[in-house]
Parts: sequence; C-alpha cells; structure tokens
Amino acid sequence: MSSAPTKPVDVPPFMVQTLLAQAGILCAQALGSEIYVGCANGDLIRYALQADDPNALESYSEISRQSLDKAIEEIVLIPSIFRALVFSDRQIHFYTLPALDVVPANIIKPIRHVVTFAVDQAQLKRPAPPLSAPISSQEPVDFCVIKRSAIAMYSLRDRLFYQKEIPYPNGGVLARRSGQHLCIADKAQYNIVDLANASLIPLMPVSQAEGDFAGAPGICVTSDNPAEFLILSWTGASTLGVFINSNGDPVRGTLEWPDHPRCVVLDYPYVAALLPNRTIEIHSIESQTIMQVLPAPHDDAEARLSLAAALNGYLVPSTTKSDKMRRVPISLIRA
Repeated sequence: MSSAPTKPVDVPPFMVQTLLAQAGILCAQALGSEIYVGCANGDLIRYALQADDPNALESYSEISRQSLDKAIEEIVLIPSIFRALVFSDRQIHFYTLPALDVVPANIIKPIRHVVTFAVDQAQLKRPAPPLSAPISSQEPVDFCVIKRSAIAMYSLRDRLFYQKEIPYPNGGVLARRSGQHLCIADKAQYNIVDLANASLIPLMPVSQAEGDFAGAPGICVTSDNPAEFLILSWTGASTLGVFINSNGDPVRGTLEWPDHPRCVVLDYPYVAALLPNRTIEIHSIESQTIMQVLPAPHDDAEARLSLAAALNGYLVPSTTKSDKMRRVPISLIRA
C-alpha cells in the first residue's frame, strides 16, 4: 500500500505545507481566506490570508487571539448561519463568523455535559449568504449532542432550539450525522441511530482482534443523499474501511490500511487517512484503490496529529505559473 507513487498522474495535487510552527495545536478548520486554530492552552486563534506585498507570496497572518479556560478539542464551522461551534471542557461554545466573537450568553448559552457532538454533514456544506443577510432568514442547522446516556437534538439559527432527547445508555466517543441518521461509536462498537424513529442498528466492532486495542474509532460521512458512512475496524493485521448505508448494509467495496489510521476525512471522491507513522494515504472511494501516498516528514518534530476537511474550501497561497505573469504597460485612452 505504501508503495503507491507519491506523484501519480491525473491525481489532484495533494500537498503538505507547514503553515504554523506553534506547539500545542489540537484542532483547526479553514474557510475561504480564514483559518481557525484551537490550542491545548485554550487559545483560539484566527488567521487570515494577507497580501501585503504584490511582489511576494500571500501568507496567513494572525488577526485575533482569545482564550478559554481549558484545551480546545474541536472547531466546527457553519458558514450558512455565520457561526462556529467550539468544543472545550465538555462544553460547546458559540462564536460568530468570520470575526470569531463570542455569542453573548443571554442569546445562546454554552451547552454543558457534552461527550461529543455531530452536525448534519449536508447542512455544513451550505454556502455562506451575503454578510448583510439576517441569520433569522436562513435555514436552521441541526446537530446532535452525545451525553453519557442520551442523544440530545438541537436546531441552531439566530437562537438555539432544543428538539428532543433519545435515551442512549451505551454512550459514545465519536459520532457523525447525515440527515436523520447518526453513526456513533463507543470504544468497542459502531451503531447507526435512526433519529426520526429512535431506533438502533448494531454494526461492527471497532476491533475484531482479541485483546486490548489502543486505537480509536473512525467515522466519516461519504454521502448525504442517501446517507452513507465509512467506518474503520481493526482486524489484528490491518484496518478495514467499510462503507455502510443507513440500513447498516455494506455498500461499495472496502478500503484497507497496514495500520489503524489516526483519522480519516473525505475530500470527494477521495478519502485521506493519517497513519501512525505520519504518512497520509489517499484512496478513491469509487474504485477503492490507493491513489497517492504523502510520506512522513523528515523533521521528527512534526507530529501530524490529525486531518481536517474544509467542506466549503479555502485559499492556499501558490506560486504555480507565477513565472508566466509579468507587468506590461497599458495605454489609456482619454474619453
């Protein structure tokens, strides 16, 4: 698997570039010309792409920095309603986009006692409306909050609306939502929950091997309509990636990795997986073949803790074909 070409033909240019040399980064998300970073010390940092010198490559610069009391574990961007959800210390905090200002507590209070949460993937892909558009005129965004023994369902727009709660005594450590279906994993088992009917379909174990397993479950949404998920299961010799529909049935083929990935993300039609040896393997979900391998960096200081998918895209500075551009004089005709 790892012998796949690092620069195959007809594959989009997946590249690795060091953007921030800052210790303690736990999570990051990007949107347009903005990058949002969460740190272990509680810092929440906003970077924006700046072009200070027309002759130099654009670069991301720090625009603002604020702090929470505890480490920031996850950032989810919802551009369609100009909101960001920030998960820290078992609480979901609400911020505005793009300024990253805290939503006042008298408008939306933080949600407490959270183990993990999942926003509807299709709704995350909605584009941002004009900045002048009021949030109250936009479609609400639905998400699930997984607590110790229940799944709480919310709808968010200019205000937060509680919908209902489904008992879930098994608890969960990771979840992904597609429409009215939630794929959820505890430390041992994957399940699909039909949120409309409050029914559960058992899937497969996180590890099929005997004995203790130190790896974490992995889930990503691979289709919104119909709902489809990719789940990871360790066999003892390798990890299988199985595509599951909303009925719990396997679809497509399977993916395979020589070790259990730290995380997987979808960049359709590709799935990127970060392996413990810090290589990144790119598979096609259509053919299930490996398309590209990004080797581990030579610098041992670069940990590569995770991957993040920018669902609405972001800008990457590039000098590609810049040598084709040059200044030329233009004659102006006076009217």
